[in-house]
Amino acid sequence: MKTLNLSTLILPSGILAALLLITTQSLSAQPGKGKQMMTGKMMEQCQEMKQQKMKLKEDMKAQDAQLIQQLGNMNRAAKNDKLDMIATIITAMAEKRMLMDARKEKMQEEMMQHMMQHMSMGAASMAQCPMMKVMDAKPAGEHSEHH
Repeated sequence: MKTLNLSTLILPSGILAALLLITTQSLSAQPGKGKQMMTGKMMEQCQEMKQQKMKLKEDMKAQDAQLIQQLGNMNRAAKNDKLDMIATIITAMAEKRMLMDARKEKMQEEMMQHMMQHMSMGAASMAQCPMMKVMDAKPAGEHSEHH
């Protein structure tokens, strides 16, 4: 069971704010403006952001697999070895958690800057972003944190 913390709420809240701003701007946006501007460098940035997010998920899965392996080794170990193994596992978990939290925070900041670039280009630009398409693909009310 995962617990919610501030860092898991920042990204969805920021994206919601960005979407609300886009919605209000779209009423006055010029049709097709974002589509014309969504070329070359911006599309590369979109793809890079999407790849960074996928890499983060893969790295988290790899860390989880490594932890499961370490816990299995600890559970099979002799009683007199377990205390040292517990200390090693907890230390590694704390270090990895701090690094992952810093990485997520940096990524969230970059993602918000990226979304702001789209907003300055118009609503159509945001709609073409691969990151938005991934978010739109999820059924309403479904969050990856619950699976």
